[in-house]
Amino acid sequence: MARRKRAFGRPLDGVLILNKASGMTSNAALQQAKRLFFAAKAGHTGSLDPLATGVLPLCFGEATKFSQFLLEADKRYRSTFRFGVTTTTGDADGEVLSEMPAGILKPAQVEAALAQFEGDIWQVPSMYSALKHNGEPLYKLAREGRQVERQARQVSVYSIEPLAFRAGARAELEVEIHCSKGTYVRTIAEDLGRELGCGAYVTQLHRVAAGPFDETEALSLEQLTRERGDGRAEVLDHHLLPVDAPVSDLSSVTLPDTTGFYFRQGQPVMDSQVYRAGAEGDMVRVLLQNGEFLGVGEITDDGRVAPKRLTTQSLTTSH
Repeated sequence: MARRKRAFGRPLDGVLILNKASGMTSNAALQQAKRLFFAAKAGHTGSLDPLATGVLPLCFGEATKFSQFLLEADKRYRSTFRFGVTTTTGDADGEVLSEMPAGILKPAQVEAALAQFEGDIWQVPSMYSALKHNGEPLYKLAREGRQVERQARQVSVYSIEPLAFRAGARAELEVEIHCSKGTYVRTIAEDLGRELGCGAYVTQLHRVAAGPFDETEALSLEQLTRERGDGRAEVLDHHLLPVDAPVSDLSSVTLPDTTGFYFRQGQPVMDSQVYRAGAEGDMVRVLLQNGEFLGVGEITDDGRVAPKRLTTQSLTTSH
């Protein structure tokens, strides 16, 4: 029987809100942070393009069990669209495909076209997205010169606000976007450019917020590197948020020890708090009275809470 590979690093649990720099992949940022914290297990919560900067929550240890909730969370972005040019990738990292005059664009015209992208819209994902086709990321196929058919997907743009417009042969528009998971900002730029008849692409993209986390909490790899210096990784641990931080916006149910024991064994349990926490199908954080985080449960049709994702050790909750 083959031996299980031993994890290299510390058994570390928690969430780091990283401010990803431009020019690096999300996985490269994750690996650097993992080395800085000397963590045995870590994962990110949805890729940011190499061009993009901003909020990239990283989950360590037990927190990786709850990273899906951040993948599903709404996002906020600030971005700059440049008109008059289209590129292979829809952003500044791609090769120029076409150039058209954009000097006649007027602010009112651009804002009217932009308003069409608010609400529930359909998008065809870019070939340079991280979506997978038969197990391979689309961007990998695109770099190999291969094209595959992509189905349009419905996403929600809760708001898309123009911040500034700069006229000229290569007119630019700064926007702030609040959207659902799976929304591609560069696709909005491309579709807007197509609507205006001059093409457009993304020159800057910054994620302002992901779920309950925003840029005011985010730390750069440079900041973390300076703080650690030649010291031990433990000097950085105070930056980690608790394991339940990815689900901190869920309602909570606090169980007595006896009921909590059965919940931890994987059994649905009854408690008077369940009725106040939500309705059938809602997800809730489940805690013990001493603040220990047990995991996430789902409210059942008979008013119980059924375990969906459990921690494997005693962990305190966020406040």
